[in-house]
Formats: sequence, structure tokens, C-alpha cells
Amino acid sequence: MPDALQFPIIDLSFPDRFSIANLIRQGCVDHGFFYLVNHGVDEELISKVFEQSSNFFSLPIEEKMKLVRKNHRGYAALYAEKLDTTLTTEGDSKESFYIGPLADDLNQWPLEEDLPSWRSTMETYHQKLLSAVTKLLSLIALSLKLEEDFFEKVGALIEPLAFIRLLHYPGDLNSSSEEIFGASAHSDYGMVTLLICREKSKQPQVWEDVPSMSGAFIVNIGDMMERWTNGLFRSTLHRVLQPRQDRYSVTIHPFLFTCSVISCVICSWGRKIEMLSPVAFFTNPSKDCIVECLESCCTESCPPRFPPIKAIDYLEERLRLTYGL
Repeated sequence: MPDALQFPIIDLSFPDRFSIANLIRQGCVDHGFFYLVNHGVDEELISKVFEQSSNFFSLPIEEKMKLVRKNHRGYAALYAEKLDTTLTTEGDSKESFYIGPLADDLNQWPLEEDLPSWRSTMETYHQKLLSAVTKLLSLIALSLKLEEDFFEKVGALIEPLAFIRLLHYPGDLNSSSEEIFGASAHSDYGMVTLLICREKSKQPQVWEDVPSMSGAFIVNIGDMMERWTNGLFRSTLHRVLQPRQDRYSVTIHPFLFTCSVISCVICSWGRKIEMLSPVAFFTNPSKDCIVECLESCCTESCPPRFPPIKAIDYLEERLRLTYGL
């Protein structure tokens, strides 16, 4: 196994925004990953989110199934998702719970008497991360030689439909000799105790460790940002191995829940378990936003590699493949 990768450290509070933007560009070009510190999400809130997530997944299966996923909200059982659609396995060995936009009436919530403070904790977490990622997108715009408000101007942040996804990876599942993954290889989600493969098309694939940093997010570029930048910024393949002990993860997806533009993962040691636990934040454009090659990322000798596409069309196709719809 190669040495663990080292990424640039991006400080959201640093006053020299152009220097920080250059560091972001370095991380996105070299690896598709970087660390993010001083992001404004405190450890106490993160601990509460993990505690509430664990409380829900500890419920009996018949109780969880009362909130089974509808309109992409609610509970999804083990093996419902398969990120690597080339695999012949049943699906990824995780169970999930989806929470959609806070303003609509489509979300399914556990009863307050069963899980006190569950809803309020998730709503606060959503708001804090959305604020952090908005600040980060302005720096990413600068890193691409664009105006800071570029993504707002093109409609990427108009009424983002944010989705939180709570995840539980059960440990020591009985399985056949066939390899099972908590999250099979994919290039649009960010996780922590994951392995990444820098060259998606290279065979055999070489997987490398991503080290955690206390209190820091690990940010990775997703497929649509790779399309926007004409391949300049990397959308890196990564996966989560099947854990030996229970592992919990919390992800949030502004707009939909696949193929993120960026995704941030924070590392923390769960108090009830001994596996490293990630908290992730995925950001996608608004549904009508057109994703097309940026002028700063193409030349006569390097023309656009991808045709323009509406964000919702791209996301729905990836959703169809992931869930076999």
C-alpha cells in the first residue's frame, strides 16, 4: 500500500482569498481533494448528529420500515444502493435515511416521543453546512479565474434542494466469498476511512489511504465539476470497505443526492464505536442550471470534452443507474 496522500489545507478564515484559491486549484488539479478548516461547524453539533443517527438505526427494522423511502425521503434498507453498477453483488452493505429540503412537506420524521431533538438537530446541521459550502464555492470560482459570485450568476445556487443522508454500515455481515463493499467504487461521493484511486482508467487500480485531520473537512471534487472544468479538476474514484464493526456516516446533498460538485467530509471518533466516522456534505447545482465547459478551461488546442447538460438530467440518469430504476 502506498504512503497516505497529503492534501493542501484550506482555511476559510484566511484573509488572502487569492492565495487560498491557488491552494484549492493545486489540490483539485493534483488530487481532486483538499482539507478545509475553520468551516464554522462545531464539534458539539457534529457529535449530536452522530448520536441521533445511531439512535435511529438502532431501532427495530419494523420501526424503520414505517418510514421507508418515498420521494427520496426516508429509510432505505441494506443493499438498496449499488454505486458501482458493474458489480454483480446484490448491493452496497449500508442502510440509509434521507432528509430533503426543509421548506417542503415531503420529509418523513421519526416521532418526537421516540427520538427527542432528532429533527431540530438535523435542521441545524443542514443550515450550518449550507453556509460553509456557499463560502467555499466562491473560493472555487476564484481558483478557476472566475468572479467570486460566478456559481450564483449561472443559477447553480438558486433554491438548492438540500438532502441529508444518514448512513449505517453494519459490521461483520455474513456473506459469500464475493467481495462486499460498504460503498463500492464511485466518483461522486466523499467518505473518510476510504481509499481513493487517482487514475480511474488505469489498470490495475492502485488504492491509496486518505488520512484524517482532527476538526477538518476533506473536500473532493465530483463529476459535474469535472465536466465544468473540462477535466482540469479531478473527480477521483473512491470507495468504503466493508467494516468489521458498525460504522456511521452522515451526508448532506444540496439539490439531489448523487454526483456532487463538491463533497466535504469531517473526521471524528464516535464515542460509542471505535471506527472512524465521517460527516459529508455534497453540493450540486440547481436543477435547471446548465453545466458546460467554462471559458477559462478550454482553448483551441483543448476544446470542450463534454456536451452541455442540464443538472437535473445528469443527476436523474445517475440516480437511475445507482438504484436500478
